[in-house]
Amino acid sequence: MRLWLSRRHDVRGADLDDVAQEVFLRLMRWSDDTLIEHPQTYLFHVAANVINEWRERHRLCRPHESEWLNDLMIDDDNEPEHEAESESRRRLVRGAVGKLTRRQQTVVIMHAQHDLTHKQIAQRLGLTQRIVKRDLERGYATLREELKL
Repeated sequence: MRLWLSRRHDVRGADLDDVAQEVFLRLMRWSDDTLIEHPQTYLFHVAANVINEWRERHRLCRPHESEWLNDLMIDDDNEPEHEAESESRRRLVRGAVGKLTRRQQTVVIMHAQHDLTHKQIAQRLGLTQRIVKRDLERGYATLREELKL
């Protein structure tokens, strides 16, 4: 298994044993009563799935480099400029939201600011999920058009 992993996939040498162990742990979960017609093929499918999950986990968990944090910092000298720019953007967004229908405004605000799902919004407003979805789509389309995004 280690040889196949090292030849066919770009798994780091340090991770080979961990990936191989995960493959065999998954194989042990299957009942002995289950008959697998092509065990080698099945083994390699399980291994490919483990590798894909492993890559996805590592891609999402990469540590951030400290230089990126410096780019996010706002200098005290430039803060008034950023504040004025932010206020200008807020006014533009408020103006664009003001052009939506009252229900679209409510639905978009509940979705964007309060992070509610379609189902939660529908329950709170006494609407169907389909209406909420339609209002969100139309509302966001209008906002994109107004803000030229």
